[in-house]
Amino acid sequence: MIEHHPDDELLLSLAAGRLGAGQALVVSTHLEGCTGCRARLHTLQALGAAMLEQAAPAALDAGAWERTLHRIEGPAPAPDPAAVAAAPHPALPDGVPWPASLRGCRVSGWHWMGPGMRYASVGLPHDRAATLYLLRIGEGRSLPRHTHGGIELTQVLCGAFDDGRARFGPGDFDAADESVHHQPLVQTGATCVCLAYVGARMRFDGRIASLVGGWIGM
Repeated sequence: MIEHHPDDELLLSLAAGRLGAGQALVVSTHLEGCTGCRARLHTLQALGAAMLEQAAPAALDAGAWERTLHRIEGPAPAPDPAAVAAAPHPALPDGVPWPASLRGCRVSGWHWMGPGMRYASVGLPHDRAATLYLLRIGEGRSLPRHTHGGIELTQVLCGAFDDGRARFGPGDFDAADESVHHQPLVQTGATCVCLAYVGARMRFDGRIASLVGGWIGM
């Protein structure tokens, strides 16, 4: 059972198209497995559409049409979606499906980040600056204690971790910021794989962890 979900502010931002691509990807991955959040999103979208219909018309700026045409015609053609979707990606534990939201993303292989811990970088075709990672942590292992320089969104794909605030299991979503100082510990029974958006560098307590985090780009 999914116990932790994005709040309405995140869902409303997604519905309005205000979320950055990296954050939107993590929230969309949660929506794949959460019927309750999908229903809430549809309600927010319907409310937004109703408000838009009732809004008074507004005049466009001079040259708005020309700028729109330029944006449509100007960018280079996007990569072939079929070719990108067919690109190899790191293996997940048996029985764990590859998230549909990650189709079209460039995902590296698994890289070492510590004993029993691996990471893979996720590249978005339409936002190369987004900092997204897949984290694969073995049971009984923990990330070093840290806080955050900005927003961090995490979606659990399999396994579970407890960071002292709560237990997060398969399908659960977590949002953390600079007010959260924690050390996620993977629970026994299964490897934990998460998709994480890191809005700014994580602030690790230890010097070695800080050096490794800087090397990885977290």
